[in-house]
Amino acid sequence: MKRLGVVLTTVLFLFLAFSAPLYSQQEQQDEKESKPEKTSKPQPHPQPKPQQERQKEKGQQQEQQQQEHARQQQEQRQKQETQQEQRAQQQRQKEQLQQQQHAPQERAQQQQQQRQKEQTQQQERVQQQERQKEQAQQQQHAQQMQQQQVQNQRQQQEERQRQLNQQQQQQSQQQARLNQQRLSQERQQQLIRQQQQRVVQYRQHLDQQERIAQQRSAALQQQRRMAQYRFQQEYYQREREQAERLRRDRHDYDNDPYFYTAPIYRYHRGGSYYEINQYGADLLREAVNNGYREGFRAGSADREDRWRHDYEDSFAYQDANFGYSGYYVDQADYNYYFRQGFQRGYEDGYYNRYQYGVYSNGSYSILGNVLSLILNLQSLQ
Repeated sequence: MKRLGVVLTTVLFLFLAFSAPLYSQQEQQDEKESKPEKTSKPQPHPQPKPQQERQKEKGQQQEQQQQEHARQQQEQRQKQETQQEQRAQQQRQKEQLQQQQHAPQERAQQQQQQRQKEQTQQQERVQQQERQKEQAQQQQHAQQMQQQQVQNQRQQQEERQRQLNQQQQQQSQQQARLNQQRLSQERQQQLIRQQQQRVVQYRQHLDQQERIAQQRSAALQQQRRMAQYRFQQEYYQREREQAERLRRDRHDYDNDPYFYTAPIYRYHRGGSYYEINQYGADLLREAVNNGYREGFRAGSADREDRWRHDYEDSFAYQDANFGYSGYYVDQADYNYYFRQGFQRGYEDGYYNRYQYGVYSNGSYSILGNVLSLILNLQSLQ
């Protein structure tokens, strides 16, 4: 009996296991076909579900939970974004309100700054005008000073020229008195012979200078001293014209007053004294002035070439014959006094000044007091 109960129980369990899925499928199909309304009838007691069905339901529940969790997270994010947007909106409103409150102050501050800027610009314009006015006054003062200096220099030049004219006038008067004195016939012939020998020697010297001038010209070109080169070319060209005039000259010794006029001065050079008449003294004065003029031009040329100060390097200084005709005084005497004037003219030209001479009527000439100091002529009377 007990075994029979066990067998029946087993058969019943198997029947229920196989009939439950069929019943569930039939029930789902009936729900789809008929879709009956809900009633208050009590539901039949659920039958135990198989293992696969429970796992499927569990998976669905998990999936629903995940979806619900994702939905909640999404809602949370949207809520946070909405809150952030609201806070940002509130912040913007607050800032706008603050800006509206501060706008009058800012406008007032900007207006104050603009007024200060305009005042500063006005002060700068006034200062600029004052500086321009001061500069104009300084320029005007400088121009007045420059004009005054030019006027003073002109007055000094006129005074120097007046003194020179006065000296020349005195010399002319003295010459008129001395013309009454005549040398003896024998002394005249002696002077003429000496003069003829000087002329011959001087002409030979001029022929030798041509070769030296060419060598000096080549050296100046190599040194790129173009201003000094142009000066030397002009100097030598004028000296060649002078030599050509001497070759054509037929001097009238008998009617030349130099050869019958008695000496009235003496001068000291090289440890010796020499006597000379008015014509010889005039030639020595001319030698100094010729030297000054040529020296001024040579010094200006070296300054233009940015060359070192060296008057002895100049061909004109070494030659020292420009303006000499071979008459009245020895060549050595003329050369000496030419170089005395050349040295001082070079100083003035190189440093662009007029310490020893003056520029008047388009020509340079040495000052009268400097000329007297160089010659130091002593009257024999």
